[in-house]
Amino acid sequence: MTSQQPTPAPEDARLPPADAPGAANDAGVTGAVTIERLDDASSEDWDAFVLAEPTATFFHRAGWSRVIHSAYGYDTHFLMGKRDGQVVGVLPLVHLKTIAFGQSLISTGFCVHGGIASQDPSAIHALAAAAAALGEKLGVGYVEMRSEHASIPGWQTKSDVYATFRRDLHDTAEANLKAIPRKKRADVRKGIKSDLRIDTSGDIDSFYRIYAESVRNLGTPVFGKKYIRAIAEEFGEDCEISVVYGPDGPVAALTSFYFRDQVLPYYGGGTFAARPLHAYDQLYWTLMGRAVERGAKVFDFGRSKYGTGAFDYKTYWGFEPTPLNYQYHLVKAQDVPDINPLNPKYKLMVSIWQKLPLSVANLIGPWVARQLG
Repeated sequence: MTSQQPTPAPEDARLPPADAPGAANDAGVTGAVTIERLDDASSEDWDAFVLAEPTATFFHRAGWSRVIHSAYGYDTHFLMGKRDGQVVGVLPLVHLKTIAFGQSLISTGFCVHGGIASQDPSAIHALAAAAAALGEKLGVGYVEMRSEHASIPGWQTKSDVYATFRRDLHDTAEANLKAIPRKKRADVRKGIKSDLRIDTSGDIDSFYRIYAESVRNLGTPVFGKKYIRAIAEEFGEDCEISVVYGPDGPVAALTSFYFRDQVLPYYGGGTFAARPLHAYDQLYWTLMGRAVERGAKVFDFGRSKYGTGAFDYKTYWGFEPTPLNYQYHLVKAQDVPDINPLNPKYKLMVSIWQKLPLSVANLIGPWVARQLG
């Protein structure tokens, strides 16, 4: 992992330490919760808390502050709730300033999860209040918490757009194969028998080439290669890049994250040649095997939108959806945002993007992706 330190927001955008009401939490602990910001000295304490806190995710790690600032140049505001010198909650925030969609404060920007990681009611209250106050100070349209659970009373909640998919892993390949529904299990067996090779050496160039083509075909702008390089450098062995090779070269690729006892396949894509070769099935099946070898107990298949092919694909593997409860505090915005490709107002844009030459999509895609967060 890189030794580079978090990049905090400019001084004029900072909030002074804030006190939450000193009410007792559910465990009977009393004392004021103060709000501090992630800095060089507190990075280790932040990550130690995230690693131990059940409500925290890979996307709460301090390294995302460095990744997002270095790749996109956005200010980050990673807030810690402390009581008596101990971290009792964290909240990673990214301040997006875009031409297309205005300003927003998102936890965690460019990630599928975020929000407040804490089980302490006073810490949740203090961090939510600090986020709302910061949003007002910065003049954003809204503050967004990409949470699985709606933990902030009074904030607007949207739970009908995204779901996440998780399932326990078994200790043996035989048991994991048996856990896959019969029809998809047959596809996995075909992939196993295919003339496919998996390379996990971290070939970013091959990954990016395949992923960029895949998302163009879906009508989605691709992020810049600088972003995936920053992720790989920051998270080291906790980031795995795998590429599937067919008879004629690479056809599918995947970037996955390891966190505690979980493996998270995250950025994945393939060429049109991948489907008949069952390369996608082989990609995820072999990841399960490598994850078990590393001691993982949970396969986190990630976020998908309701009503999409990706959503259906995960159910074919036997995964059940769990709704994600994203929460919003509106500042200047009048309504909760609806920035996603399924929004009818973006239908024409998606259709046009699918028809762009790949070279053009790759040239302008990173600029557009930077607007989306």
